[in-house]
Amino acid sequence: MPLGLIGKKLGHARVYDANGVMTPVTVVLCGPNHVLQVKTKAGKDGYNAVQLGFDPQKEHRLTKAVVGHLKKHSPNGQLVSVREVREFRDFSKDVKTGDQVGPDLFAVGDYVDCIGVTKGRGFEGVVGRWSFRGGDMTHGAKGWHRRSGAIGCRLFPGHVNRGLKMPGHMGQEQRTSQNLQVVQVRTADNLLLIRGNFPGSEGTYVVIRESKKRPKGWKPKAAVIPTKAKAKAKEAAKK
Repeated sequence: MPLGLIGKKLGHARVYDANGVMTPVTVVLCGPNHVLQVKTKAGKDGYNAVQLGFDPQKEHRLTKAVVGHLKKHSPNGQLVSVREVREFRDFSKDVKTGDQVGPDLFAVGDYVDCIGVTKGRGFEGVVGRWSFRGGDMTHGAKGWHRRSGAIGCRLFPGHVNRGLKMPGHMGQEQRTSQNLQVVQVRTADNLLLIRGNFPGSEGTYVVIRESKKRPKGWKPKAAVIPTKAKAKAKEAAKK
């Protein structure tokens, strides 16, 4: 995870370019992120990482373990009380404890991966959760319209297989949306405007990281034209 930020999903909007083309965007508050701790491979931790904190919080609302950790690594004895703490390994930007980073880590046109927790849907049956077909609605079918059917294995192995799709809690799972493009970077307001949408409800914390598949400087490859298509194109040009 070369570059990353903790953010808060504020909502959705639309922006227009110079040609009047509308782009739907998600507005994310991404700063300031406080550098709480810097870990190095040569140190006792044994790996390179940067620990970031986001969103101010009153000290008495934090657990003693968190307060102790923040005090231990706070520069000049000044406690940085934050609500959300995340660690980013192999952070490509040189920072030190006490620094602040924000949305200017990214530029317009960069691709990012957005990690969030999906909305909770409560307890759901197999038809809503897994899109099961269910039973027949007519022809004498009674009491088996939205059920899963048989789940056992009879004599061998005589139990329900692990991982079988069943009714249960739906949603509230971490998901990642990849290769979303940064449309605007508003440094003064600590805002990132990201094209499209990604998991998470408004007001929840998200992680914005540099895209793994399309890192900074990535450019799409030129389209490869098959040989037969090239020959047809030449013949059409001659005619």
